[in-house]
Amino acid sequence: MALLHNRVSNEELKKRMYEENFHRTTISFYCYFPIQNPQEFRDSLYKKLNTLQVFGRIYVAKEGINAQVSVPLHNLEAFRNHLYAIPALNGLRLNIAVDDDGKSFWVLRIKVREKIVADGITDPAFSMERKGKYVNATQMHELLKDPATIVIDMRNHYEYEVGHFANAIEVPSDTFREQLPMAVDMMQGNEEKNIIMYCTGGIRCEKASAYMLHKGFKNVFHLEGGIINYARQVKEQQMEPKFIGKNFVFDERLGERITDDVIAQCHQCGKPCDHHTNCLNDGCHLLFIQCEECAKEYNRCCSRECMDTLHLPLERQKEIRRGVENGQNIFNKSKTRLRPRLKAINR
Repeated sequence: MALLHNRVSNEELKKRMYEENFHRTTISFYCYFPIQNPQEFRDSLYKKLNTLQVFGRIYVAKEGINAQVSVPLHNLEAFRNHLYAIPALNGLRLNIAVDDDGKSFWVLRIKVREKIVADGITDPAFSMERKGKYVNATQMHELLKDPATIVIDMRNHYEYEVGHFANAIEVPSDTFREQLPMAVDMMQGNEEKNIIMYCTGGIRCEKASAYMLHKGFKNVFHLEGGIINYARQVKEQQMEPKFIGKNFVFDERLGERITDDVIAQCHQCGKPCDHHTNCLNDGCHLLFIQCEECAKEYNRCCSRECMDTLHLPLERQKEIRRGVENGQNIFNKSKTRLRPRLKAINR
């Protein structure tokens, strides 16, 4: 029986990936379509992609598939052919990263989930069959010429912070499931206006557009392929981007630069910076923005407390991570918790 999951350490897998003598490319894709047996679909997909040396993170659910993967260039055609052999995925758009060396993942993980996007929707009348109209880069630029057009960013605060469309509205919540009802509330009275929703790769804004239509909004659009596809289109067509800054991505890179604008600040010193990192202290692993100067001063940690933890014996570090003493050192990307914590521990 074929091995359907990885048993090698992350450190060894990462080492092997960097020692490869061939090139890779990072690709993301998703598709809402009914999957009767997600576990069976998952196992079959794992067997094939594993033979093609594909790395990445893939979620499978009864409502479809969501994937971010790293594919060897010499296996790209075979990868595409396998996906397109699945009827629902035939001709599926594959978002190829624009700012990328392909070293975004070093292991293949395919997980079965209840939904490919956790939305909190319990209304049985809701359906993904009726969703907003796709817009490409050119169409979006045309809609943006109308001052009455409303643009809604359906990403998290740490994504919006480093880059977004000019005048885009941020939905101030930490989870997509919270954002959906909030977006409806925020748009009350604008049921007849053009509303464009966007996200990183299209998966969240596509579901959000369907939810807005479900709630009575009339002219709802969503950016086809999200920011990733938009960036590729404006580059190929030599258009001036309306997206400013960096597009946060959920892999080793943590960002693709769209324009040279730096619109965020270092969370420790306040200097212009849009470089995300995770605190080097494994007991914390906080995602935050850190400039090069602060990275040196704090040894790539979010605080002096975490710096001190790194100097403790390894066994003591493990005790802190699994004990009640870890307190505030919990990985958390919440907007409501990030800034207060950094201010408090860096005084």
